[in-house]
Amino acid sequence: MTTAGTPKPGDGPLSGVRVVELAGIGPGPFAAMLLADLGADVVRVDRPGGPGLAIDPAFDVTNRNKRSIVVDLKAPDGPARVLDLAERADILIEGYRPGVAERLGIGPEDCHARNPRLVYGRMTGWGQDGPLAQRAGHDIAYIALTGTLGMIGRPDEPPAVPANLLGDYAGGSLYLVVGVLAALHHARATGTGQVVDAAIVDGTAHLSAMIHGMLAAGGWQDRRAANLLDGGCPYYGTYETADGGYMAVGALEGKFYAEFLRLLGLVDLAPARTDWTRWEELRERIAAAFKSRTRAEWTAVFADSDACVAPVLSLREAPAHPHLAARGTFTDHGGITQPAPAPRFSATPTAVRTGPARPGADTAAVARDWGVPAPPTDDPDDPDFLVTNGG
Repeated sequence: MTTAGTPKPGDGPLSGVRVVELAGIGPGPFAAMLLADLGADVVRVDRPGGPGLAIDPAFDVTNRNKRSIVVDLKAPDGPARVLDLAERADILIEGYRPGVAERLGIGPEDCHARNPRLVYGRMTGWGQDGPLAQRAGHDIAYIALTGTLGMIGRPDEPPAVPANLLGDYAGGSLYLVVGVLAALHHARATGTGQVVDAAIVDGTAHLSAMIHGMLAAGGWQDRRAANLLDGGCPYYGTYETADGGYMAVGALEGKFYAEFLRLLGLVDLAPARTDWTRWEELRERIAAAFKSRTRAEWTAVFADSDACVAPVLSLREAPAHPHLAARGTFTDHGGITQPAPAPRFSATPTAVRTGPARPGADTAAVARDWGVPAPPTDDPDDPDFLVTNGG
């Protein structure tokens, strides 16, 4: 296992930690990006031909702060090259279907034989075992089974699809990162690595812990838009403005609700906050009020208040918001506007150090820095480099 030297500004708290990422799509790359943002030296092992998504590698910001080599895992020397890296790594991340890494000769037993301290992170949708473990899937199917997809949306419409943020990234990537960092702490304390089985179904279900407690206590109804936090409450939701924009309202507490009604001009509705029989009336009055002005006008009205109201911005609008701009929540690197690394650290600040890694571009540098043999070629156009990752 490596040891960190003196970190440079922007290197982050994981400076000196070495990570091998076996390239895939979705939550695995995002988890590896987060580790890279935090300062880890992430080497992405790309397969010839790319991961399968039609995106120019120059714009794939989930590969920022990483380095890339290309390895054909079905070539005679392919597994050995990965094991050479694993021997020198602290963490390895893979997102294959269960059993694929073992068949390729780079599973946990193979890697731990070379490096007993290695943390071996496995990212899947269904997990390493269970009746669906070998089935294909995507974010939407994983969150559907956990009950979380069914919570989102209006009661008279199909469940709303929350992009792939809830399953892939929240229930998947973030839990994988928490898991491998916890296991790294254990490995450094004991000298023993382990396997981290991060399943999107497990992480997404875990995210709903509070809701399950409320459900058991009778404080949550098991249907959409019937509860305090799912759009059922008229003072916790979104409303259209005169120009087709939207405002988000979260005036839950009494004092915030009072401020909200004052600025909206609806102080006569104060008693309706706790009277469920008046919620539909309250919703209609609030909706009518918001439709009377534009989003910009309402933004100005609520700008300096504690009413918990904010404009709903688009992806392109968000970076220019004064608060996000002042904090540097978004940054520009290589002409690409993108979220800055998060969270923030007082002693070991992070930064976008490099743009998206191009497949195979760092082969020589990785061989030098990690002390592994350099391959004779890493030409992605070579027909001998055909391989799939099984999932």
